[in-house]
Amino acid sequence: MFLEVEQNPNCGASVFLRFKALGQARQLRQVRSYEHSARGEWCDVVGWTDDDSRPVCPAMARPVEESGHGTAYVVFGGPWGLRLKRAGAREDWSLNSPRQWGEPYLLLTDARDLRMADVT
Repeated sequence: MFLEVEQNPNCGASVFLRFKALGQARQLRQVRSYEHSARGEWCDVVGWTDDDSRPVCPAMARPVEESGHGTAYVVFGGPWGLRLKRAGAREDWSLNSPRQWGEPYLLLTDARDLRMADVT
């Protein structure tokens, strides 16, 4: 699996990474983030695109091989990465919100830090 995110207004870092996939990607609705709390907090998560008319796309999680842990989960979104906000925050997704932040991707080692979307 290749993951590429160019530097963009959502997240300042660009990445080009390769992972050994261990399973299929699944749509994600929330992750436990340790960005603002050492204990972690649940955050809504979406993918972010470069399309101004439709910037939001699904965030996905895929099991990958991680040296030292065996299995980890790479969380990825659109070409501009991921966008996060605290779970239950009642505001639209926006690059202008100071209560939201962007990440190129996340690598989580505990499946309990993922809440998958109910996709039918």
